[in-house]
Amino acid sequence: MLHPLFTPEHEEFREFCRRFVEGELAPHALDWEREGYFADWVFKRMGELGLLGLRYPPDHGGQGGDWGHAIVLAEEMARSGSGGVGMAVAVQSEMATPPIFKFGTEDQKQNYLEPAIRGEKVACLGITEPNAGSDVASIETAALRDGDGWVINGRKVFITNGVRADFCLLVTRTDKPAGYEGFSLFLVDTDLPGFTVSRKLDKLGMRSSDTAELALDDVRVPAGALLGVEGQGFPHIMWELQGERLIGVAGAVAGAQLAVDRTLEYAKERRAFGRPIGSFQVNRHKFAEMATELEAARQLTYDTALAWERGEYPVKQISMAKLFGGIVVGKVMNTCLQLHGGYGYSSEVWVERGWRDSRLLRIGGGTDEVMREIISRALGAGQEAAGGGA
Repeated sequence: MLHPLFTPEHEEFREFCRRFVEGELAPHALDWEREGYFADWVFKRMGELGLLGLRYPPDHGGQGGDWGHAIVLAEEMARSGSGGVGMAVAVQSEMATPPIFKFGTEDQKQNYLEPAIRGEKVACLGITEPNAGSDVASIETAALRDGDGWVINGRKVFITNGVRADFCLLVTRTDKPAGYEGFSLFLVDTDLPGFTVSRKLDKLGMRSSDTAELALDDVRVPAGALLGVEGQGFPHIMWELQGERLIGVAGAVAGAQLAVDRTLEYAKERRAFGRPIGSFQVNRHKFAEMATELEAARQLTYDTALAWERGEYPVKQISMAKLFGGIVVGKVMNTCLQLHGGYGYSSEVWVERGWRDSRLLRIGGGTDEVMREIISRALGAGQEAAGGGA
């Protein structure tokens, strides 16, 4: 039975995505993992297929779809065999470009959004800094007015697509004394003087995606590089993070479901003590628990996406989905690796790669600890009851 988020058309789209991912991406997964970099043609090819602008309107080159289409693509990208590919594509289509569509000028949409949808320009999102991760309010990168433009100085780290990006959606401080009202967003071309990739980072997982540390030294940008309203960068980027979290958990839960399906097949074939390991009660119960917890995480994600599609802004539910999904995915991947025994610890078997890739969900886009804080505040925990304590 289809969840209300989806229609039969979404399922047809799912089959289209699956054919593309399994036929054109998955065969290269191992090579891309070893090289630490997937091929640039992926963006161009996905742009040609209309997969980088699913939720954008046709007049900007998009497909006019909805959150259901975005969730389907994120889920099917898990079949690529390399989590880094799906993550990089999500940064392009669901993280770095939505603020351009929502807050950008027509010129900005034509110069950045539309080429990104076509896969002609690669985007990255510059939020995290060496001293500012989940605590976005501690960002130090500064943009100062200089004549009719701006001069930007700062450092960014853990930037997906950062090595190959053509432009960066950059979070800066434009007025430090103003606190949360002193942040602004800029669209910065990466070929500008002073913009450099100081190093390409090595990572535990998501190895096929390029992750960079960026340096901006006296980077001069025109007034038209400002995205949205000056001083409103903080609420703008908080809005962006909600979509990032939602799309991230959808892909991770789908990846964990694939791991359970494949591990179940392995458990039917692998024999120990004269019978398949899946026939032992302790292992049967593990599969029962994994299936139940994944279904709960998936339905929470779908319900949350549907609420957003219907016009709500479900920050608490998104935080719940990411927190719960991350815990479940981590538990599931750990169990799948354990069921593979020594083979699970070998780089020759897919499960160790999935195990490594899955760990990012509980860190990227806001840690578990930050999700708990958002949820507890939304519930009113920590507030004194009306009338004082008992």
